[in-house]
Amino acid sequence: MSIILFPAIDLKGGQVVRLAEGDMERATVYGDNPADQARIFAGAGAGHLHVVDLDGAFAGEAKNADAVAAIVESFPGYVQLGGGIRDRAALEYWFDCGVARIVIGTAALKNPDLVRGAAADFPGGIVVAVDAKGGFVATEGWAETSEVSVIDMARRFEDAGVAALLFTDIGRDGLLKGCNIEATVDLARATDIPVIASGGVKGVADIHALSIHAESGIEGVITGRALYDGTLDLATAIAIAGR
Repeated sequence: MSIILFPAIDLKGGQVVRLAEGDMERATVYGDNPADQARIFAGAGAGHLHVVDLDGAFAGEAKNADAVAAIVESFPGYVQLGGGIRDRAALEYWFDCGVARIVIGTAALKNPDLVRGAAADFPGGIVVAVDAKGGFVATEGWAETSEVSVIDMARRFEDAGVAALLFTDIGRDGLLKGCNIEATVDLARATDIPVIASGGVKGVADIHALSIHAESGIEGVITGRALYDGTLDLATAIAIAGR
């Protein structure tokens, strides 16, 4: 079985950046033209893209809307978008703009009815972010940590019809420490919802390790810094992942 390889474009102030452990003060800038970056990824064979409005995640509303729209227009494949999307109007706006799937994090914890309603009305279009700090769900752009465990959060939406869970080990994100394979697979096995892995991907070994667990419920993997820093070749990663 294959998994989906999602190259990541994280946006801060209209620029392409990567954060270390979700810290906005530890941002590395990789470019000032997000649409060009989307075209580069497409040229390397990517059919899916993961985009995050980092400013929006903290503000609770879109802050890089022009950059996101330019990416959607430039990328011929499927765009998955997250960051500050916390109400129905925002969901409808981005689906109308051509976004294929929307990631909901903070609102999934604080307003689960929004997720349930959206999953019913936009089949296959809603992803729930399960971002982990010490095994518990983090919200508000990872600035706050709840008392809800990752697995409990996931199980709240098992009957909601969400497309996938996006699991990020925040302690590894942007640090090239290697993906937390064990925790990702454990989550996939604990729920019936497909899981997308994120955080810490270092190289081809991470892609291979996740792909062999596809039958356990791993749908895909997101990678950012490894691509930008050159420790992972996108075309090679896509070949290993299978799509």
